[in-house]
Amino acid sequence: MKEVVRKKISEAAGKIYDGEIDSLNYTVEIPKKSENGDFATNVAFLLAKELRKAPAKIAEDILSHLDESFFHKVEIAGGGFINFFISYKQFHNFLLNILENEDNLTEKTKNPLKIQVEFVSANPTGPLHVGHGRGASYGDSLARILSAAGHEVYREYYVNDAGNQMNNLAKSIYARYSDLTGGDYPFPEDGYRGEYIIEIAERLKSEFGGSLLSKDEDDALSICLDQGKSFILNEIKDDLRDFNVEFDNWFSEQSLYDEGKVEDTLNFLKGKDKIYEADSALWFKSTEYNDDKDRVLRKSDGELTYFASDIAYHRDKFERGFDKVIDVWGADHHGYVDRMKAAVNAIGRDENDLYVALVQMVSLIKDGSKISMSTRAGQFVTLKWLVDEVGASAARFFYLMRDINSQFEFDIDLAKSKTSDNPVYYVQYGHARVCSLFAKLKEKGISVSVGKNIERLDRKDEIEIIKKMYDFRNVLNQAATNYQPHRIVYYLQELAGLLHSYYYTTPIIVEDDKELTNARITLCKGIAIVIRYALNLLGIKAVERM
Repeated sequence: MKEVVRKKISEAAGKIYDGEIDSLNYTVEIPKKSENGDFATNVAFLLAKELRKAPAKIAEDILSHLDESFFHKVEIAGGGFINFFISYKQFHNFLLNILENEDNLTEKTKNPLKIQVEFVSANPTGPLHVGHGRGASYGDSLARILSAAGHEVYREYYVNDAGNQMNNLAKSIYARYSDLTGGDYPFPEDGYRGEYIIEIAERLKSEFGGSLLSKDEDDALSICLDQGKSFILNEIKDDLRDFNVEFDNWFSEQSLYDEGKVEDTLNFLKGKDKIYEADSALWFKSTEYNDDKDRVLRKSDGELTYFASDIAYHRDKFERGFDKVIDVWGADHHGYVDRMKAAVNAIGRDENDLYVALVQMVSLIKDGSKISMSTRAGQFVTLKWLVDEVGASAARFFYLMRDINSQFEFDIDLAKSKTSDNPVYYVQYGHARVCSLFAKLKEKGISVSVGKNIERLDRKDEIEIIKKMYDFRNVLNQAATNYQPHRIVYYLQELAGLLHSYYYTTPIIVEDDKELTNARITLCKGIAIVIRYALNLLGIKAVERM
């Protein structure tokens, strides 16, 4: 719409100015106050010097040559600014377009990319906790938003199934199994103490009895690891599925070692002169890329670091053809960003091909008090518990209410409440309210023609609602461009507010005026379509009754 306005301005101004209008770099902006129009331009001021006329007179000349069919009203203000009020018919047509196809709510990017979004990626050493929930809701919603904007998007979970934490998992399980079967295997100092470890041990006892105690320790630990990892991963997948999150690929860290990709990447970096040996260790020259110090890839004892496998993993990502890679990490990994970008640079990609989203911590509030959590001690609140407590939709909405860069207090009692103070209830009720209108029409035996008589939508509040619906395109574009799903949440709350206000002040079903009923029920139907579409981008269901 802005481009159309600019085109019409250029056509009209071109009839009074021989030069290149667009070279003047005039602006077409949305005024801060709606009473000043939908768009405003300063073109008359920029032409004043060229034409040696007062801006107000130039504005009059432009208006005399303007094709006004696109506008409801055009006025001159502030000594030469031109304010444009878009024709109501344009907004009515937009309403009809989204009734015909909800995809008309979006404007696809002209530069589609193949994007990978890697998120959650929690170690398979225990169940997902509420902190993982924020990353899961953000990553999945971002993937949906990018896809809606026209990109080709893939969701990936990186399974950290290599390294010392997996050894500790195996030993923790074996120690609990030993307790259950009369053995005396010591519990590791850095072991995992959650109840789930005992549950896995009980499953092993049920399957093997006490026979693992007679096996070689390495063989017994291998069985404990395989069983434990399988159990925990299946639990993680179930929890994410219940949270309305699905992945296109589950990528094993161990596969990087098994397939020789880590060593191959080290050789690649060596060939590029990006690594060196010192103090019996292997180092990456990350200071060449503005990191504060070089980073170890292989320790002096020969053990590879996580950074080595992470470089191999990201090299593998780009070799799979992704134009953009988005990693969603916990905020405690902020010190890792520069070295990872350095590595991306070293493997031959622009560091901006990698975007790292850092998700701040979540605190749970229940009965007015903060719930304390300790992951290592096994005293943490699982994502499954939260979803069972408030529901997946409420949990996702609350997680997404704030920018991920800010810490967030999740009020469980508010998320469960059925009042307008609860933002997700407020938005979902907007959709349910429209559904109730159609139910009421059916109950009364009143037939309506959705999409008819919409020229009757001529009140200021009705046009403002359609404008807000039209603005969804811009909100979606901003959310996709800036990787900010919370913009959709803010938008939904504003749109729902307009709907509820309209509902309370305006009779939607006017039994003695069928045309007006057609128009207003059409408007409500359009609002419901936008709410449902936007909620889906957040992975949230639009309910029909509450």
